[in-house]
Amino acid sequence: MTQRKPAAIFIFITLLLDVLGFGLLIPVAPSLMASLLVDPVTGVQGMPVEAATPYVGWLQATFYACMFLFAPLLGALSDKFGRRPVILFSLFGSGLDYLAMALAPTIGWLFVTRVVNGITGASFGVASAYVADVTEPKDRHKAYGMIGAAFGIGFVLGPLMGGWLGSINIHYPFYAAAALTLCNWLYGFFVLPESLPKERRSGFSLAKANPVGMLPMLAKYPTIVWMAGSLFLLNLAQFGLHATWAVYTEHRYKWDAMHVGMSLFVVGIGAAIVQGGLARKLIPKLGLRASLLFGIALGCVAYAAYGLATQGWMIYAIVAIASIGGIAQPAGQSIVSQTALPTEQGAVQGALQSLNSIAGICGPVIGSQLLDRAIHGGLPVEAGPGFHFLVCSLFATGGLVLAVMATRGMKKGSAEGPQAA
Repeated sequence: MTQRKPAAIFIFITLLLDVLGFGLLIPVAPSLMASLLVDPVTGVQGMPVEAATPYVGWLQATFYACMFLFAPLLGALSDKFGRRPVILFSLFGSGLDYLAMALAPTIGWLFVTRVVNGITGASFGVASAYVADVTEPKDRHKAYGMIGAAFGIGFVLGPLMGGWLGSINIHYPFYAAAALTLCNWLYGFFVLPESLPKERRSGFSLAKANPVGMLPMLAKYPTIVWMAGSLFLLNLAQFGLHATWAVYTEHRYKWDAMHVGMSLFVVGIGAAIVQGGLARKLIPKLGLRASLLFGIALGCVAYAAYGLATQGWMIYAIVAIASIGGIAQPAGQSIVSQTALPTEQGAVQGALQSLNSIAGICGPVIGSQLLDRAIHGGLPVEAGPGFHFLVCSLFATGGLVLAVMATRGMKKGSAEGPQAA
């Protein structure tokens, strides 16, 4: 395919702009929610940000629940009709949703917008399938590393821009996200080529579109079953960390919002450097299996270290370890994509995104509940305020065990995963 390299660049830019739009909202979403809450005593709309804390978890759960339900459907539709129309539909829907969030008059309306965004935001699996379509199997770890870099850059610039715009008006980041996403849709409409030729498309089936029905399909690939379990546990830990990062660092190290934002900036820079550059050099040298296991092992250490760190400066040293561990993500994605048949890439990636959505529902709840109990005395004093990070380390350790099982048949140093039967 002569358009392979340009197409990979197009999807990188598309994902970068998409993540940038999402990142704009991170600093101001709780404030927007608080502004829509009604004081039960006075009946006046508008409450302190702390009052929005329980709603933030439910809002995130709503978003990921919809992603869980619709990711396999979008993946199956992309196998039938092509990747391009599904990606464009998702971008257009997300752009309108951000605009609706900016104009939301009540907290209930905000939940409606999260339902819509959960549906349209379920296209990451389709984007991953797009990458598999336009790259050779031996080069997919590089392409998936660039996806990781897009997420890293987006989550670096997005929160910084969102914080600045939000300091002027809490609605401005939502308008900016809508404009950015709709411009991204226009860019894709005129530039993004279709990656899946008609002769490689498969028929649509309810089994592929059903988030529960995906399990028998994944069973065709024992390697992917083990990898799916591993990625689920790793994502469970990651979502638990994301949901509690700001509250934990403020509570334990007395960080302010600027300090929290700076730490996220460093995390994003690390992800961009490792997944956008270092991973492309390390994975061919180490092989997919060694890269996957080494990266997960570093993650296990990093989670435990987060929980045990007694000084705020230690966090930055741990971020460096966790960033290098990021090579596990492109290595794991590459193994999965090389195992699945070309006609089932969309369904497989959609199924994995559904499992990721379940982790997105459960991880924040587990992490925030454990942190809340640690802060307010619901756990033994010996557990410490970072107990939830130790639990995340246990999740990651379970993911490491399953990854060992998934890759036990791979040759040492192999740059290619198990091939589809």
